Amino acid sequence: MANIGYFNHSQGLQVEKVNIVTSISSRSGNDPLEKLEAFIAPEALDDSAERCDAPKCHPETRVAVQDDLYSWIEHGDAQSPSPDSPRKMKWVTGPAGTGKTAVMGSLTERCKQNGFPVACFFFSSTGSIGRRTKTAFVTTIAHQLAQHRQDLKDAVAAAIEADTIVFKRNLRVQMETLVLAPLREVAAGSNAELRGVIIVDGLDECGVEQNHDSTTAGSRNKPTRTKEQDQLEILQVLHQAASDPTFPFRILVASRPERVFREFFDSKNSPASFAQKVDLYEDYNVEADITLFLDSQFSRIRRRYNLPSSWPPPGTVQTLVMIASRQFIYAATVIRFLDAVHQEPPEDSLKAILEHAGYDSI
Repeated sequence: MANIGYFNHSQGLQVEKVNIVTSISSRSGNDPLEKLEAFIAPEALDDSAERCDAPKCHPETRVAVQDDLYSWIEHGDAQSPSPDSPRKMKWVTGPAGTGKTAVMGSLTERCKQNGFPVACFFFSSTGSIGRRTKTAFVTTIAHQLAQHRQDLKDAVAAAIEADTIVFKRNLRVQMETLVLAPLREVAAGSNAELRGVIIVDGLDECGVEQNHDSTTAGSRNKPTRTKEQDQLEILQVLHQAASDPTFPFRILVASRPERVFREFFDSKNSPASFAQKVDLYEDYNVEADITLFLDSQFSRIRRRYNLPSSWPPPGTVQTLVMIASRQFIYAATVIRFLDAVHQEPPEDSLKAILEHAGYDSI
């Protein structure tokens, strides 16, 4: 059996990984799609076991941004600078804690429920090796796309048979070989409309791969590149896809507003950017969503502990919304603390939270 993302922590990560998988020869090796499957990162899928506790948007929250993004996915950008050159990418950004992953997860789920083809990749700096590096990015996207149509699956399989070492090539070549060329082939031979979306979350958490050249003294575990270079490489292959006039999908990228992303998406080289920026911190009424979330959760906690309708005291929710400073993660952390199994009743726990924030009474 192949060891996927194997780490030996007792050796101080001496063994960074066997590989995302062992070589394809360890599998049956006859079916090209089996070879492809050997090089994907299944943990990066939205419904993977590793993401069983991943955040999703609370019902009736983040409705506006979800509706806006889903409408763009389904119908395109009515405000595109050129009808002949529609923008196929959007950048969803915001500081840590503003709910990017929850929005991307809920949007992926919505696409699936509505039967809209979606391929996703959820990066995580604390997840398995496949989710922390660029290695399996294109192959994982290609594998998902191939599941949506038999003719596309056949085209991807033929591409692998024609280039049996494609999995060892760089991301640009993999994108062309495993995604763009098969899509062109299917589009040319089919009257059925090709539609879909690629959702990439947490790209800022993609780290640099390690160099394990044991032949050079002092070189072991020294990265030959920076994580920003690897993140930029992924952005470039996504732009490569979006720039292809025959590419039929939309692309959503979510990340924190770090320099590599600002410089890539906020390029002033042309008057019309190729991608639209969606700022979860600035562009939407986050306070209203946090208020709705807290009201709903406090109601649930009252029922659970048989608390009076007067709890929490008037003004508490507004105070917590102010303290949260547009960060959903703060409100979610407060609720998790109140839900935690401990000896303090929720009233005392909430009082401690407010006192810690400098509010002795409400």
